[in-house]
Amino acid sequence: MKFLKSVIAEMKKVSWPTKVQLRKDTIIVFEMSIIFAILFFIFDTVIKNGLNAILNLR
Repeated sequence: MKFLKSVIAEMKKVSWPTKVQLRKDTIIVFEMSIIFAILFFIFDTVIKNGLNAILNLR
């Protein structure tokens, strides 16, 4: 019971974001995820093609 009271007390101290701020933060996370996915795809493709070119020189 003491644990639940502690949890409730701590949750009252939390400063929750507004709906507008939450929406902005969510959009930023999605945008950054897409950007990193594209960058990883580009780097992976470049490295794969580079290694294939090196290995096919023999």
